[in-house]
Amino acid sequence: MQILSIQSSVAYGHVGNSAATFPLQRIGHEVWPVLTVHFSNHTGYGAWRGPLLAPADVADVIAGIEDRGVLGQADAVLSGYQGDPAVGAVILDAVARVKALNPSAVYCCDPVMGDVGRGMFVRPGIPEFMRDTVVPQADIVTPNHFELDFLAGRTTTTLDEVLDAVDAVRDRGPRDVLVTSVLTTEGLADHLDVVAVSDAGAWVVTTPLLPISPNGCGDVTAALYLAHLRTTGSPATALERTTSSVFAILEATIAAGTREIQLVAAQDAIADPPATFTARQLR
Repeated sequence: MQILSIQSSVAYGHVGNSAATFPLQRIGHEVWPVLTVHFSNHTGYGAWRGPLLAPADVADVIAGIEDRGVLGQADAVLSGYQGDPAVGAVILDAVARVKALNPSAVYCCDPVMGDVGRGMFVRPGIPEFMRDTVVPQADIVTPNHFELDFLAGRTTTTLDEVLDAVDAVRDRGPRDVLVTSVLTTEGLADHLDVVAVSDAGAWVVTTPLLPISPNGCGDVTAALYLAHLRTTGSPATALERTTSSVFAILEATIAAGTREIQLVAAQDAIADPPATFTARQLR
């Protein structure tokens, strides 16, 4: 596949395109990274340097790709954190341009807004923009449990409630939904669920809850799920491969004792996902 990935970038560490590009390349896909920011490091450190690119500059880069006559060769558009509705508008315009040239292309949106324990960490107005404008135009969305509840306008505590919330989101546009970091009252202690839902059904993988929550894992997860879903056509297989690779990355990060995810050290588990987890069909 050829993937137009419009995301942030950091020189040190792995978030945004700096987290998504290498894993996608490692499993054999071409990536066209378009940067929305270029920072020294991710903002979780509390201090960083570098430019926030103007929406017009982001659009100009995409226009330059179109000038080469190759925009229609993109099989997918991938986006993550959108800190400004104006950047979001540029992304949606790029999606429309790609789909006009290649109707079989898909848009995968990781609707980054917040998380359990942190609440919303984006600017006021961004969550509503994601919910009302961006997500309905996506084909694939990859919210975490907290973000799913916001998108669906409810609180979910059981897998059945999570599936009902996913259905509410799917009714507004996206056909494929991957929900990460699902914690329910009926789940195993010290475990979490990852749920994949499509027109074909719904599946869950349960993984141990590791004592680490580094930046960038959501970006890797969205990229890998998009790639595996489109290449295999199976949400269950994509779920198994994605969760197995991400779990291996987390294990490598714990072993290294680092703050940044160990993409390079875990690259073999990215290229050839171990059969660590088996998806269980929910419906």
